[in-house]
Amino acid sequence: MNYKIKCSELRNYLNTLNVGDRVFLSGKVYTARDAAHARIFDLIDKGEKLPFEIKDAVIYYAGPTPTPDNLAIGSCGPTTSCRMDKFAPKLYDMRLCATIGKGGRSKEVTESIVRNKSVYLCAIGGAGALACECITKCDVIAFEDLGCESVKELEFKDFPLIVGIDSKGNSIFK
Repeated sequence: MNYKIKCSELRNYLNTLNVGDRVFLSGKVYTARDAAHARIFDLIDKGEKLPFEIKDAVIYYAGPTPTPDNLAIGSCGPTTSCRMDKFAPKLYDMRLCATIGKGGRSKEVTESIVRNKSVYLCAIGGAGALACECITKCDVIAFEDLGCESVKELEFKDFPLIVGIDSKGNSIFK
């Protein structure tokens, strides 16, 4: 199936989406990779304010390249998701709606996706220069000193994704 979904409405679709479904996602998404996740977890441990509300958010594992003058963002392809597997279960337990990346996930991540009725969405690796055409806005919102790994708030417009792990635990990687 093909779905055009706004990020703000994604939670309403989570039980409907199945592995292999295509999703064209629009709305607010946050980038975070290894270094940003480590800092976010430091803030969680200290009980401090996070750069964005985790509940119902979508995190894209990406570190965009510098922005050319004529675009909202530089090349913005997915990072290998298993690098964030140690962080993902807790974020899903905080009601994170979805993560976006490439590659398989651990058993613990899949279990947290099922437990929280969330999803893992896959972006096409190696197509970052094309993916940036579906991003209309990019603002650094935290950890600017991390450069490409800073947390950015992106605005997606029909960003093409595939359901990699659905809320029932089915995985495209099995």
